[in-house]
Amino acid sequence: MTARIIDGKGIAQDVRNEVRKAIDGMVGRGLRRPGLAVVMVGDNPASQVYVRNKRRSCEECGIVSIAFDLPQSTSETELLAKIDELNADEAVDGILVQLPLPDHIRESAVVERIDPRKDVDGFHPYNVGRLAERNPLIRPCTPYGVVRMLDHIGVSVKGRHCVVVGASNIVGRPMSLELLLMGATTTVTHRFTRDLETHVRMAEVLIVAAGKPGLVPGEWVRDGAVVVDIGINRREDGTLCGDVQFEEASRRAAWITPVPGGVGPMTVAMLMKNTLEASFRRQQTDGR
Repeated sequence: MTARIIDGKGIAQDVRNEVRKAIDGMVGRGLRRPGLAVVMVGDNPASQVYVRNKRRSCEECGIVSIAFDLPQSTSETELLAKIDELNADEAVDGILVQLPLPDHIRESAVVERIDPRKDVDGFHPYNVGRLAERNPLIRPCTPYGVVRMLDHIGVSVKGRHCVVVGASNIVGRPMSLELLLMGATTTVTHRFTRDLETHVRMAEVLIVAAGKPGLVPGEWVRDGAVVVDIGINRREDGTLCGDVQFEEASRRAAWITPVPGGVGPMTVAMLMKNTLEASFRRQQTDGR
């Protein structure tokens, strides 16, 4: 068996095209373009790349991107004050604070300060709680992107055994909630899990987001499984790889995501979709 590749780049382009069409329609009906404030603190090279990609996607989708590049020395108090300012700005529909933040700033304080209606990353406890209660509003971008990918390839997880490797607040935990919402029987593994191999071998749908290159040997993958590798790691030679040993896994799986070119582009595309939806809700509710 040779796995079929899940083309994250192509699916993400479809999402951006849909967002652009919807925004053009909004503008045609007299609504304003959505506004996304992207805040970066410091000069982390990886963050600079991610922020640049997000701002480029905004331009493609017709979203007004408002950039705030703050120095490394910015205090937590100063950053929270900036968020308060953006919360009150009627032209801003989405607020994204690029993570990770410098050590002297608490990520939890920053995430919780953002107005949940403008939390287009979907990280605020209110939005995660809505997902847990099976009534999602703004959904975390990466899990939301995985849902879109599974739908695109026609894979239903209803009644199937899905295994999530990794339990981070950003990916693993909300991913498990999305799977439960879709009717999957869901197992979440983490750093305290004993006998990871046994859990992985049972997975009909395997989603790996641990941030450890090659953590899951391809030989563990169940024949015919769907493998979604969310991990992205840089090797010493500068090349990128995922958390799953791709070559062997691709000989056993039915579908598999590549790294790069799989889930990564979907995360940014779903951020655009979240911004569109947040803007539409605010403008319809507030009459702007």
